[in-house]
Amino acid sequence: MSTPKIHDGWLLAARHLASANCDPRPAGTAIDLLVIHNISLPPGEFGGKAIEDLFMNRLDPGQHPYFAGIHDLRVSAHLLIDRHGDITQFVPFDLRAWHAGVSCYDDRECCNDFSIGIELEGTDDTPYTDAQYAALSDATRALLRHYPDLRPRRITGHCDIAPGRKTDPGPAFDWHRYLASL
Repeated sequence: MSTPKIHDGWLLAARHLASANCDPRPAGTAIDLLVIHNISLPPGEFGGKAIEDLFMNRLDPGQHPYFAGIHDLRVSAHLLIDRHGDITQFVPFDLRAWHAGVSCYDDRECCNDFSIGIELEGTDDTPYTDAQYAALSDATRALLRHYPDLRPRRITGHCDIAPGRKTDPGPAFDWHRYLASL
């Protein structure tokens, strides 16, 4: 198995959609944290283009009652891994994606500044798919190889950088399986 390549901040094995929801990282900031998230839109439903539409600022509030409250959000992640293991990249890794919100890790606030965010299509309590674990492992190995300050011990969940506010990737995420695959 070969590790996917990264070129100019883009994972070559991914589908690329450039979200406007990003900006430059602070000068001199090393990428040294990987944050694992989950998302499903509408909540608990999988498939469709709603997550993509949210990250691309084109979510139609008329498509579902839940969308009326979130369609104005300006959020993104670097990667989204769907239930089939297909990867879409929205933000080059060298730019700051807007995935963490108010956050803190190792007494450093504003985790977006120094992290990469990966969203898994899922919920806290729905098991993730084998294809998602395989794609996540492959993408993580590429990131570990490309960014020297990123290490397995610097991989965490959204719940850990925003405790009390976020719970993802949730108890259904098998941290042991994932970290052992690296």
